[in-house]
This record gives sequence, C-alpha cells and structure tokens, in this order.
Amino acid sequence: MGEDETKIEGRLHGEQFEPEQPENMLLRLLYMLIIAVMISLAQTVLGVATVIQFVIMLVKNKQPNERLAEFGTDLGIWVAKAARYQTAASNVKPWPWTELD
Repeated sequence: MGEDETKIEGRLHGEQFEPEQPENMLLRLLYMLIIAVMISLAQTVLGVATVIQFVIMLVKNKQPNERLAEFGTDLGIWVAKAARYQTAASNVKPWPWTELD
C-alpha cells in the first residue's frame, strides 16, 4: 500500500472517539436527516468539481489541478464518514460536529 493510500486509510479508519453515552434516538434521527441533506449537497459539489477538473485537464494537456484533486479526496473521506454514521457503523458524527482531519 502506497503512502497516499495509507494516509487516506488512516483518515477513514483512524482513531475516533466514540461518545460515552448513546444519544437519544430522536436526536439521532434529526442528525441523520441533516446529514442526508449534506450528503446530497456534497454530491452536487462533487459533480461540479468533476466537470471543472475535466475542463482543466482538457486545457492543461491532461494535467489535473492538484488542489481540486485533494479537495475531491477530502470530500470523499467526509462522505464515507457521514455514511458510516448514517448506517450506524460509527456513532461519531462527521464534520461540522467533529474535527475535519
């Protein structure tokens, strides 16, 4: 596994501090609804970023914009953490409730 893959793996599955007490189920439902809207917004942002990156690659002889590529990685990690919370694989809420690493 390369250095980049190890870094991403650590960000996805690294140490996360689980809440000491389980949260109220109605409160969890509220968080799940808010996060579902945020995931939908993230999909739209990803679509726009994809089109922009494609245009940049057309113009710059197949060279991607590194900052946009890194943003895509960060967005993907956030969506993965959000999905883990949504499916109860984790009780750790994604950013903005926890640090964005």
